[in-house]
Amino acid sequence: MPDMSTLPSKDQILEWITENPTQTAKRDIAKAFGIKGAQRIDLKRILKELEAEGHLTKRSKTYRDPDRLPPVSVLQVSETTPDGDMMAKPLEWHGDGIEPKVLLIPRAGDPALGVGDRILARLTAVKDPEHQYEARLIRRIGSNPKKIVGIFKKYSEGGVIKAIDKGVDTEWRVGPDATGGAQEGELVEAEQLGAPNRMHPRARIVARLGDPSEPRAVSLIAIHQHGIPDDFPDDVLADADSKKPAGLSGRVDLRDMPLVTIDPADARDHDDAVYAHADDDPKNPGGHVIWVAIADVAHYVRPGSPLDREARKRGNSSYFPDRVVPMLPDRLSGDLCSLHEGVPRACIAVRMIVDAHGHKKSQKFVRGLMRSPASLTYQEVQAAMDGDPNERCAAMLDDVIKPLYAAYHALKMARERRQPLNLDLPERRIVLTEEGKVASVNFVDRLDAHKLIEEFMVLANVAAAETLKAKNTPLLFRVHEEPPADKLESLRDTAEAAGLTLAKGQVLQTAHLNKLLADAAGRDEAELINLSTLRAMTQAYYGPINFGHFGLALQNYAHFTSPIRRYSDLIVHRALITAHKWGDDGLTAQEIERLEETGTHISQTERRSMIAERDTTDRYLAAFLSDRLGAEFSGKISGIAKFGVFVRLDETGADGLIPMRNLGREYFHFDPDSATLMGSETGMVIGLGQRVTVKLVEAAPVTGGIALELLTIEDQEMPKGGRGDRRGRGSKRPTGRKGPKGKPPSKRKLDRAKQKKAKIKVTRQKRG
Repeated sequence: MPDMSTLPSKDQILEWITENPTQTAKRDIAKAFGIKGAQRIDLKRILKELEAEGHLTKRSKTYRDPDRLPPVSVLQVSETTPDGDMMAKPLEWHGDGIEPKVLLIPRAGDPALGVGDRILARLTAVKDPEHQYEARLIRRIGSNPKKIVGIFKKYSEGGVIKAIDKGVDTEWRVGPDATGGAQEGELVEAEQLGAPNRMHPRARIVARLGDPSEPRAVSLIAIHQHGIPDDFPDDVLADADSKKPAGLSGRVDLRDMPLVTIDPADARDHDDAVYAHADDDPKNPGGHVIWVAIADVAHYVRPGSPLDREARKRGNSSYFPDRVVPMLPDRLSGDLCSLHEGVPRACIAVRMIVDAHGHKKSQKFVRGLMRSPASLTYQEVQAAMDGDPNERCAAMLDDVIKPLYAAYHALKMARERRQPLNLDLPERRIVLTEEGKVASVNFVDRLDAHKLIEEFMVLANVAAAETLKAKNTPLLFRVHEEPPADKLESLRDTAEAAGLTLAKGQVLQTAHLNKLLADAAGRDEAELINLSTLRAMTQAYYGPINFGHFGLALQNYAHFTSPIRRYSDLIVHRALITAHKWGDDGLTAQEIERLEETGTHISQTERRSMIAERDTTDRYLAAFLSDRLGAEFSGKISGIAKFGVFVRLDETGADGLIPMRNLGREYFHFDPDSATLMGSETGMVIGLGQRVTVKLVEAAPVTGGIALELLTIEDQEMPKGGRGDRRGRGSKRPTGRKGPKGKPPSKRKLDRAKQKKAKIKVTRQKRG
C-alpha cells in the first residue's frame, strides 16, 4: 500500500497509476493515498504538473500513462537472465518514460532464439517488479520456413507427411529426431527444412493436431481443402517488417479527439473508431456530428508491392472459431493498422453531419493521425447505457458514449424510413476450450451497441461512394441486385403455404419483404420465412458499375470501413486518396483498368471464405453432437428434397438430414412444385416450417454430416418399424398399415392433403 502519512510524490503517483490502470480517476488516487480536504487541491496541482510534463494524459475524469506498447509489437531479444529467462526490448518505444522490459514466454515448437534476434510478438501487460510485459512469439523476422499441414505416416525411422492440400501429392520426409512425438495417422503442422526444390523435401513437425476428425483440426482442413492461402511468402513478410509507424506529416491531427473502438471482447484488431457530438449549428437543431475513422492501410500497402499482390490474391480475411487467416501479416493487421488504445495510428476519417431525423446533410474526408483513448467492447458499452458502467465507461459515459447513442437513435429513424431488409436470423457463436473442443454453441445477443456500429459503418460507406461518384473517381461498388423472378415465386409459394402473402404486381421493394417478415414474426413459421427470404436474395458482389444495393435500400454503396480484412475497402481508400490528391499511394492507371477483373476475383475469394467457414461450422457442430447419439432434439423442417428432409435443430441451429428411410413405415411421394412430401398410406403432408422431434442417428465430424430419425411431427408420433414392400422409387403397394397413432387415414385427411397440393399447383399455373 502507498505511504499515506504525507502527500505522495510524483513518482509514487505514477507508480500507482501503472499498477492500477483501472483506478485512475482523481477520486481513486485520492482514496489510495488517504488524501482529504484541502490536500485534494495539492493533488490536483501535482496531476496537472504531471500532465504538463507529458507523464500523464487526462481523458475525461481519468489519468493514464500515455505511453504503452501495442498488443502486437516488434521486439529484439536483449539478454538471457541467470535463471534462463529471455528478455526483449521494444524497437518502437516512443515514450518519455523508462523503456519497458519484456519477458518472452516460450511454447513447445517455438524456434530457438538468440540475443539480437528480431521478432514479432503478442504482448500482455503484467504487474511484475521485474518486467512490464510478457510476450509470445508470432514469428522470427527474416525467417519464414514453408508451413505444411498433413497426415503423418510413421515408419521405423521417422516417417512422412502427406499434405492435405487439394492437388498436392508431395510427401515430406521426417527424420527420427524431428517427429515431435507424432503418432500414425495424426494431423500435424510442420516446417520444411532445407531447400524448397529438393526431390525429397524434409520437414520438422512443430505441432501435433491429433485425430483429423477432432475439432482442433477441422478449420485447418477447410482452409487447405478450399485453397485459402495461409502462409505468407518471404518477400511479403519482409515488406511488412520494413514498415514504420506513420507520422503527422501531411495529416490532420486527430489525437485529442476521443475516437473509441467498439468490438467483440476477443477482437485482435481494431480497424474502425467512432465519435459523435451534438451539432452546435443553429441551422441544424437537434442534429449530430458523426466521425468514423478507419485504419489507413493504403499508407503501408502500396500498389504493386509484395504486400499488395498477396492481399489481392487473398481478397479478404477468413474467420474460423479457432483462428483467423488474415489478408495482411500480423505486423500490419495486429499492429500498425490496428487502432489500439493509447497508440498513435494513421487513419482516413470522415466527418458527417446528420439532422435530428438521421438524414445525412454533408460529409468531409480527411487523412489523419489519431490516438484512441479506449478499446471498448459491445457488452461493456451496452451495460454502461443500461445503467451499469464499469470504471472506464463511467469516465466517458456523458462525453463519449451517450452522444454516440443519441446519434444512433437519429440514424435509426432514418433506417426505419428507408426500410432496408430486416431479416431476423440469430448468429451462432461456437465457444472452444483451450484444447480446441467445442464447449458450447450460443446464439449471440443483438445489442444496440452492435446496431450502433453497423449504422455508423453503413453511413460511412454511403459517404465514400457518394464522394467518389461526385468526384468522378473510379471505384468498386458493393452491388446487391434484386431477387430473380423464379426465386420470388418460390418465396410466394412458401408464404402462401404458411397463410401469409407477399405483394405482387408492382416493383418489388424491401418494404414489401419487411411486411412479410413482420407478419410472420411471433409465429411458428417466422424462422422459415426469414430463411426463405434470405434464399431468395441474389449474392452481393463487387463491381465498378453501380447497380445499387437492394438489401440495404441504398443507391450508392461501397465498402470503406474494413481495409485490414477486405481488399475492396483498400481500393476505395486508394480512390479517396486519388480524389483528394493526398499522395502518390492512390489508385494507379493499371488498377483502374482492371477494376472489373479485381471485383470478380475478390467476389470469388469472398465466397470461397464463406463456404470454408460454413464447412468448418458444420464440422464443429457435428463434433459437438457426436457424443449425444440417440438423444432427442426439437427443431423445424427447413428443407424438403427427393432424398429426405432437412431439419434445423433449436438448441444449436445445426442442420441435419432425415433420409427417406428414416421418415417412417410408409412411402412418401415428393412434390417439387409444392416442396412437400405426402404419405402414400396416411396422406400425411410434410412441409416447410413444421415442428418436429428427431433422434440423432449419426454425427460425422470429418464431413460435418448429421443424420436424424423423425419421431414426431407437429406433436404427432410417427409409426415405428420397417418400411413396407417397395417397387422402385415413386411406387408403393398399399399394405393396409395404420397411420400415426395407430389410426387408419381418414378420407377427409386424404382429401384435404390433395386439395392443398392442388391449390398450390393451380396458383403457380395462374402466375405462369
